[in-house]
Amino acid sequence: MTDAGPAQPPFGRVERVLAIAAHPDDTDFKAGGTIAHWTAAGTEVTYLVLTDGAAGGEDPAVPRAELAAVREAEQRAAADALGVKEVVFLGLPDGELTAGLELRREITRVIRRVRPQRALIQSPEINWDFLPDIHPDHRAAGEAALAALYPDARNPRAYPELLSEGLRPCIVPEIWVMTSPRPDTWVDVTDVFDRKLAALRAHTSQTAHRANLADGIRSRLRGQAEAGGLADGRLAEAFQVIRTEQAAPPVDSTR
Repeated sequence: MTDAGPAQPPFGRVERVLAIAAHPDDTDFKAGGTIAHWTAAGTEVTYLVLTDGAAGGEDPAVPRAELAAVREAEQRAAADALGVKEVVFLGLPDGELTAGLELRREITRVIRRVRPQRALIQSPEINWDFLPDIHPDHRAAGEAALAALYPDARNPRAYPELLSEGLRPCIVPEIWVMTSPRPDTWVDVTDVFDRKLAALRAHTSQTAHRANLADGIRSRLRGQAEAGGLADGRLAEAFQVIRTEQAAPPVDSTR
């Protein structure tokens, strides 16, 4: 993390981050620069992608199964560009995500295995400043992830079958919300913009047709930097940060 806006709170050292999103490319579009900063600092980042992404793409003639395989490969390539340690796919049907108990259990399973000190999630609320980002899968992903983080992952009575798998309760002290309607934290990504752009271009099925991809992303990040009070010409990604514990997130090396 480099120059941050005036509302940037002090953060403790973090060893592991879990990023949870509905589709391949969601995290890279909204937080790719921040991810690049975290991995460069030695933080292990895991992506959890909930759907197969098979409803995306510009060519309706491509079979869903084929597109799902393409998008998985693209997400792995994008993750490599950002230094992400692991990518986990649940493979649920794109466009049909609901924040039910089954999805919460599967997210909780990954949380308890990874044991992150920080989670990155999508907003369960619509941010009207991010139109046309009103995809219902994004809202469902945010709602399910938030419930899995608090209270499910920390609750020993939630999903007892996970205890039988050796997945003990886990407290995640910090939650970073992408595209929140009330951001309070801005991360300067000017110096890692090229890495973010490389990750986005790895999602060829979603970005190859966008001739002005770089300019569009740069304009959005410049606007966020201005909103966060960063210097003229800087680029920033914006988040709402939620503390689930009063203390700073501990560094926990146990797995």
